[in-house]
Amino acid sequence: MKILMLTWEYPPRIVGGIARVVHDLSKRLIKDGHQVTVVTYRDGETPYYEDDKGVKVYRVDNYMIRPNNFIEWVMQLNFNMVAKAAEIIAKEGKFDVIHAHDWLVANSAKTLKHAYEIPIVSTIHATESGRNSGIHDETQRYINDTEWMLTYESTEVIVNSNFMKGHVQSLFGLPFDKINVVPNGINITNFNGIERDYEFRRQYAADNEKIILYMGRLVYEKGIQHLISAMPKILNGYNDAKLIIAGKGGMLEELRAQAESLGIGNKVYFTGYLNSKQVQKMYKCSDIAVFPSTYEPFGIVALEAMLAGVPTVVSDVGGLNEIVEHKVNGMKSYAGNANSIADSILTLLYDHQLCNNISKNAKAIVKQQYNWNKIAQDTHFTYQKAICQTVAEKQANQIEQEKAQKTKKAKNSDNEITNLLAFKTKHAYA
Repeated sequence: MKILMLTWEYPPRIVGGIARVVHDLSKRLIKDGHQVTVVTYRDGETPYYEDDKGVKVYRVDNYMIRPNNFIEWVMQLNFNMVAKAAEIIAKEGKFDVIHAHDWLVANSAKTLKHAYEIPIVSTIHATESGRNSGIHDETQRYINDTEWMLTYESTEVIVNSNFMKGHVQSLFGLPFDKINVVPNGINITNFNGIERDYEFRRQYAADNEKIILYMGRLVYEKGIQHLISAMPKILNGYNDAKLIIAGKGGMLEELRAQAESLGIGNKVYFTGYLNSKQVQKMYKCSDIAVFPSTYEPFGIVALEAMLAGVPTVVSDVGGLNEIVEHKVNGMKSYAGNANSIADSILTLLYDHQLCNNISKNAKAIVKQQYNWNKIAQDTHFTYQKAICQTVAEKQANQIEQEKAQKTKKAKNSDNEITNLLAFKTKHAYA
């Protein structure tokens, strides 16, 4: 099967979770014998074309014209993605399916669908309404409407959790059977051969301090502000603890100021961006990982922590709520509740046996349920559904057209007979 992936991020460009999903899914599909071509945005000095171990990656620039805003920037990117995809199709033939990742590539996917009669399968990784607890301005409304348009144009839609299936169905009014739940996955060999690096750890915490880790973007819906608010209670119960916040985002200065205002600036360390090797080491150096999101469609970072063997605390929302079973393979806290977060963390800090049990169970579940072999098979099945449905619709349209033509011919024949009879009748009495 020939698959065209459209995405605005692909490694080494990593903005959120989409890049890793597209990368790992593409690699697995290649191993399963499919042909995968990715068209994405060219960031920095990355090559315009790259053969990424079998995945053909084409990167496009944005226009030289400076856009007025982010929406215009995205639209210009889509124009160039269409041009590049058309160029590839002209050389290599048509694709069997287009896999579009989020609203950022909706217009290019729609254009290619209608130009070449290729079905779209779209993955909705998150929604604008979910990220912002509703739609509050015209920019958000535009993104929300574009998300709806992408799901409308798609033959099949993929979401990564049952929570997201219900959310997308109610938000966009989609037929329930059009939405396929395929969870995100993780490379289960990510932490093979990686042990705790004490020299690396000492850059961030003393040997006697337990590291409480947050890994991810510094944005409001990730709930980091609630984790910082939980730290005074945690430190009051367990003084030898250090909160490490790894990642970048628009809330950095606000979060720094919050830590200082609570008088715990020396107990909260902001690492900034970490590369993949540093991320692996950081997980292995940590004692507890916390993901206190207020909105989370899935939560790949939780899978990373669980696979690394780090006892994990999550909030009881979205996909995180489905991944973790309380006190079995992780701990849950009430979303947005600093006291609840602190209680779950303190429980782990004082109960080593619980930590061991949770870590062991979490690893096993991640390897069994979230490996890319199974996820790629489920995704391929969704592609097949979309292709079969498109073929069936074409055949149905052809049958309808043939019926319409036959009906038209029959009407024309009846008209000819009526006209002939009228002509004969007229001349018979002439």
